[in-house]
Amino acid sequence: MKKLIVMFLTVLMLFSLGTLASAKTLKLGLDADPVSLDLQVQLSGGMLQYSHMAFDPLVRWTQKGTFEPRLAVKWERLNDLTIRFYLRKGVKFHSGNDFTAEDVLWTFERIRKSIDFKGLFEPFVGVKIIDDYTLDIVTKKPYALLLNMATYIFPMDRKFYWGLDGEGQYKDALVKIGPSFALQNESGTGPFKVTFREQGVKTVFARFPDYWDKTSPGNVDKIILTPIKEDATRMAAMLSGDVDFISPVPPQDFPRIKRDKKVHLVTYSGGRIITIQLNQKRRAEFKDVGVRNAIVYAINNEGIVKKIMKGTATVAGQQGPKGYAGYKASLLPRYDLKKARALMKEAGYANGFECTMIAPNNRYVNDEKIAEAVVAMLAKIKIKVNLKTMPKAQYWDEFDAQVADIQLIGWHSDTEDSGNFTEFLGMCPNKETGYGQYNSGNYCNPKVDELTLAAQSETDLDKRSEILQEIEQILYDEAAFVPFHWQNHSYAGKKNVDIAPIVNTQNFPYFGDLVIK
Repeated sequence: MKKLIVMFLTVLMLFSLGTLASAKTLKLGLDADPVSLDLQVQLSGGMLQYSHMAFDPLVRWTQKGTFEPRLAVKWERLNDLTIRFYLRKGVKFHSGNDFTAEDVLWTFERIRKSIDFKGLFEPFVGVKIIDDYTLDIVTKKPYALLLNMATYIFPMDRKFYWGLDGEGQYKDALVKIGPSFALQNESGTGPFKVTFREQGVKTVFARFPDYWDKTSPGNVDKIILTPIKEDATRMAAMLSGDVDFISPVPPQDFPRIKRDKKVHLVTYSGGRIITIQLNQKRRAEFKDVGVRNAIVYAINNEGIVKKIMKGTATVAGQQGPKGYAGYKASLLPRYDLKKARALMKEAGYANGFECTMIAPNNRYVNDEKIAEAVVAMLAKIKIKVNLKTMPKAQYWDEFDAQVADIQLIGWHSDTEDSGNFTEFLGMCPNKETGYGQYNSGNYCNPKVDELTLAAQSETDLDKRSEILQEIEQILYDEAAFVPFHWQNHSYAGKKNVDIAPIVNTQNFPYFGDLVIK
């Protein structure tokens, strides 16, 4: 009997050691931590990263720019206003409650009360429940981006957030500033459950044992997220081994990462376009399409990516990056100084002219250096640019007032779609509708407006893509703006941390699928 007990304890010990050996902890160093555990209080990249850790959306983006099922296993368009979603069965919330269509309806109604999200969901009528695992999402008018918006719907546990907390406040209260139940408590369906949180210091996530996705390759059991705001400190933590994964990686430190054999660098093309706009109301020269094209040809954006961005960006010739519906492969960057000078001569400006420019100096990666490069490049076609740069806190008031002839702006599409760029940056400015709100170049082509509005209501995705590509071609031919590049996302990890499969252009790493070898 004693011998059997010894054998049993030995087997148990070996099993325990094996379990410990297979357990993987990820020490994660990001530039910020979630501002709240309530995923609906703020629309930001950091909060959406958190949402993909502790919650699941109805559908999510793939690296190819398509949609894949998550809490919705399939969907079908019933008519121009309605898509029916069939929900995954057997899904548990972290609380142990069952996930049903009622949770989606409750979440949808709550998200439309959020100051940050309600504008995005303005085109919607609401959710109609068919049965426990079937629902319809209905829009006010034909709306092609319904699936895009479904990536923002992370169902919350309505039973968990129901009722009053210990202070007599409703648990589902949306509170941006001040205490709330949802600020400090979560119950999602995601791969990780929050087990500890000290704002600005550390957030700990543990793998949810009842997570529905048993096909996921992810083997991380625990994540310790430490916010490290300073670039140099974050980089030092990576190189010293104090953390396993960091983002973003400071551009100036790319060479150090590449030289270190213990770590590796992964970059991924993002969707934020960096551009300058040429104000046609302030400068008669900018009304001439030849002059605008001359400026585009004079800007060596490939050189900017290589020398200033040091590989941290993807050179652009149009608004939306590859993978967006409007992307057109033939619209390439077009630096050609000889042609730029010829176009200036044809337009009657061989001797150039003088103008002003403003740019932020702390909003986009290397924004001030990019602006200084523009000054030097335009000088080669005899356009003298008087540049003023300023902190972002001051910049946007000046941008809105259109105080300069040339203004720099970056834009990321909230819908991960080319149409959003044109709605805000390319349509004729209209204060009543809000279209062209950030079009400080005052470019205006009624055909572009017509096509952009048509794209909004075209639910045939192939036809819609053709419309968006036609828009991109017009903007390209008429040099409606001057494209530089799309900012890349950057990540570094230890050699055994398989970063590449879990990152995407949205910058929402799917940590639930991360493999540590």
